[in-house]
Parts: sequence; C-alpha cells; structure tokens
Amino acid sequence: MFYNFSKVVVRVILFFAFRIKAVGRENVPAEGPAILAMNHRSNFDPVMAALTCPRQLRFMAKSELFEPKVFGSLIRKLGAFPVHRGKGDLAAIKAAFNIFKAGEVMLMFPEGGRVKRSERRKAKPGVALIAQKSGVPVIPVNLSGQYGFMKKITVTYGKPISFAEFKGQRMSGEEIQSLADNVLDNIYSLSA
Repeated sequence: MFYNFSKVVVRVILFFAFRIKAVGRENVPAEGPAILAMNHRSNFDPVMAALTCPRQLRFMAKSELFEPKVFGSLIRKLGAFPVHRGKGDLAAIKAAFNIFKAGEVMLMFPEGGRVKRSERRKAKPGVALIAQKSGVPVIPVNLSGQYGFMKKITVTYGKPISFAEFKGQRMSGEEIQSLADNVLDNIYSLSA
C-alpha cells in the first residue's frame, strides 16, 4: 500500500521533471520470482526502475543507506534491505531467497555501485551467484539518457536470461564471473 502510494506521488512529481519512457515492460513476468539487473549511474536509478516496472520491486541496498534511521526506515517500507558490500553477506543472500520464495521481484546492480556514463566496470559476481543458486531468471534492464530538467530517460527491459539449467551445479568462480559478465553485456546491449 505504502509502496503503491509512494509510486503514484513520485510519478506525478517526476512527470514535470523528466521525460520517462519504458520499453519492453512485457519482458517482466506477470508472476513468479525474478531479478531485475540494471546498470547504475545515479541514486535516482532505483526510483526509475520502480516507476517503470509493472510489478512491485524489492531492493538490495548498501548498508550505509540504513544508518540514518529515518531514511533507513523509509526505504525498508519501500522494500529495501541491506547488503554489506564486499563481505559475502549471508544475511542479504538469505533475504534474497526469501523474496524469491514469496514470488517477488528483486532489483540488483551487477556493477556493485554507481558508474560514470563513460566508464564500464567489470560485473560483480553477486547477481549471477544468486541467480545460479536460486534458478531465478534475470531480466536485464538498461537505463539511458540524462537526469536533468525535461531530459529524456529511457528504461529498457530485455528478454529474461534463464539460470534454471545452472541451478544445483557446482560452478567455479570463473564460471560464475562469466555468467555475471554475460548479464552485464546484455544490459549494455539494450542501450538506447
């Protein structure tokens, strides 16, 4: 309820700030668990994903965002949960699996943090590792355009990448990294 109310309010506000276009929303399954894997350039990116995705999202967010208690409480109500980056956070992985058990969609950023427009970072293995262990499909999402008054922002949803064939397999770090790189390549291939 709070999520949907917030989405409507933010949509109305941002209608006057940006020209937002969503492409390929039909690629998000109507039900069942999924991971949205999106490139990450700005703090606005999760907002754009939430506004354009036809389903409610859960968010894996860096733990530092939860330290100001008021803001932490707000983003928890909006579906965020903390991840301690760079530590192999088992609590965050368990939270992700609980989200999938509930049939929900989770947003992740394979680059692991914000990246400048002209820069390309190597994918972090987390998205591929979680998808491989759970068998949940990954929907690549590319956000392109510039944040600025009345600038065009395009959010493009690609075809789901199946990880079902890898579920239960023992995979090396190199194989997981290769899957993660493939996800990131798919994201960049959607650039408008």
